[in-house]
Amino acid sequence: MRNFKFILKWALRVFLVCVLLFLIFLFSLDSILRAIAVHNIQSQTGMKAEIGAFHVGLGDPVITIKNLKLYNPPEFGGEPFLDIAEIHVEYDKAALADKQLHVHLMRFDLRELDIVRSVDGKTNLFEINTRIGAHKKKEKREDPFAELKRLTHVEFTQIDKLSVSVGTAKYIDLGDTNKNIEETVGIENQVLPNVKTKDDLAGLEVLIALRASEVLKVFAPTDTDGQLPFKNLLF
Repeated sequence: MRNFKFILKWALRVFLVCVLLFLIFLFSLDSILRAIAVHNIQSQTGMKAEIGAFHVGLGDPVITIKNLKLYNPPEFGGEPFLDIAEIHVEYDKAALADKQLHVHLMRFDLRELDIVRSVDGKTNLFEINTRIGAHKKKEKREDPFAELKRLTHVEFTQIDKLSVSVGTAKYIDLGDTNKNIEETVGIENQVLPNVKTKDDLAGLEVLIALRASEVLKVFAPTDTDGQLPFKNLLF
């Protein structure tokens, strides 16, 4: 369960980075938003990123990003780490004018997550966490919502309706392909109402943990006291 919580929070962190960028870009009305978004996501994560489509509604309060991919470093095969089919946000325009982020509808569709063990026995989640920590070693790590407020002066309030889809989870062992596992999670449009904090995702965590149980059995990162070594990475 703890393993899945880390994975879900990592995906949520990527999503919140995107929302943060969207808000900054919305206010700046930059004409090359997609290129800037890719650059900033790569700066935030240290991973190669691609965005298939990027739309910010200037008249309608809608933000959509499609086919967002974050790629593993070369030593982990270079294939996608996260393949996100869609992030779609419909927000309250009046609330945003009052410096509050109130989302009416959010769709988050995670097409695929690849957990990779390198030939020398390292796991991509550990290595990515280490790189982000090194990249931000001089910065004070913040709750993503606190970071959103600090950078944009916009305070997150709630998501009225969060719809989550999760497709496939993979465990890839580059040193022993016989250990590879591909598991269909198969969650489509699971709706969570009135999401205000990460604790409101608890039911979703349990559901995905049950659907991806084989991958999580193989991938079991713990430190000496049995806890995730990066439990404070995101929140």
